[in-house]
Amino acid sequence: MKKLILSTALVVGLGFSQIRAQEVSGGIKLDANMSNFILSDMPGTKSKMGVGLSIGGFAKMEFSENFGLQPELLLHWKNSKMETNSISAFGGDMDLQYFGLELPVYAVGYMNAGGGKCFLGAGPYLGFGIDARYKASGIDDIDLYKEYGGQKSGMQRWDFGGGAMLGYEIANKFQIAATYKIGFINALNAGKDDATMLNQAISIGCGYRF
Repeated sequence: MKKLILSTALVVGLGFSQIRAQEVSGGIKLDANMSNFILSDMPGTKSKMGVGLSIGGFAKMEFSENFGLQPELLLHWKNSKMETNSISAFGGDMDLQYFGLELPVYAVGYMNAGGGKCFLGAGPYLGFGIDARYKASGIDDIDLYKEYGGQKSGMQRWDFGGGAMLGYEIANKFQIAATYKIGFINALNAGKDDATMLNQAISIGCGYRF
């Protein structure tokens, strides 16, 4: 048993030493996004994509020349339109705008190409909504994270999903990349037992690694 414990400790220690020996860098990024919701059990309602923006930073942890991890912290503004064939309690067709934070963590593979590197990544993300509102002409904005009349809020703040990233970094560490993310958690709070809304976003942008 003692030999097993010592062997395990040695392997773990060597692993951490190897991680510390690798290059760690950071950077900033700015993306334009297009987002909407994938709807289920909501007949007569469509979610159309709108244009938004995200800004934040990332860390790059290289474990080898061809593999690493890239965690990010992003502040995003997303915009979409909900279209319905009937007049709802909220007044029919509406814009849905929301601010939030996202923490994606990508496992990334790198390949030399030209004077730079192509990279392809995939991994989970965790999201938290700061503010979400329905906006429509003729009515006041509806806060989707607020309870009205003792009823549940329209949407929940937390999101969890997966994403994929494809990009290229040139020799001066300037990056361009495209990402796709899809939520695995129902964005609805009130009515979540009867219908489903899953977040979906496509983004393209640029970044710089220090």
